[in-house]
Amino acid sequence: MKIFLATKNNDKITEFQQILSNMNNVELVTSKDIDIPDVEETGSTFVENAILKARSAANFTSLPSIADDSGIEVDYLNGRPGVWSARYAGEDATNEMNNEKLLKELEGVSTDKRGACYRCVIVFMRFSNDPFPYIAQDSWKGRINDKNSGANGFGYDPIFFLPERNITSAELEPSDKHKISHRGKALTKFSNYFTDYVKNI
Repeated sequence: MKIFLATKNNDKITEFQQILSNMNNVELVTSKDIDIPDVEETGSTFVENAILKARSAANFTSLPSIADDSGIEVDYLNGRPGVWSARYAGEDATNEMNNEKLLKELEGVSTDKRGACYRCVIVFMRFSNDPFPYIAQDSWKGRINDKNSGANGFGYDPIFFLPERNITSAELEPSDKHKISHRGKALTKFSNYFTDYVKNI
């Protein structure tokens, strides 16, 4: 079955392909194959935005579509950046700009108040007006480091510190990250769901 991945983020495309590589019955079609229009993320929650993206992609491509909306919440900032994670430093912000803004906001904040949580919502829609989309979500707890460290990953990974491993997410090998990350865990739930789904169609 062909499934369209509703993102133009090349880093996310790579992660989806790696994490779902064991799904032999799925051909993941991406924006590299079909150029989809941008979607304005007007939702106030990750769920709303993921639904907007999946629905738009399914409508445009006429394919079952999967979308992700994800971001990071920081305790000291009352949950910010949240749904604004990708554009925290502005609409055209780079990962580096977002990280720099977040580090600046937390200057002088003690370690015990720098708790953070990555969130991920995955939405799968069979068609654009699907009344019962599949929704998977998961989280990944850590804290915000006081500096960048590591060259792997993307987004806030260079400053997302994992106390139990004493490294940042950007210092993890991709295969290790996918086992414990918010997106890895949410996509595992989707994979399990989809295995049962295809048996019944």
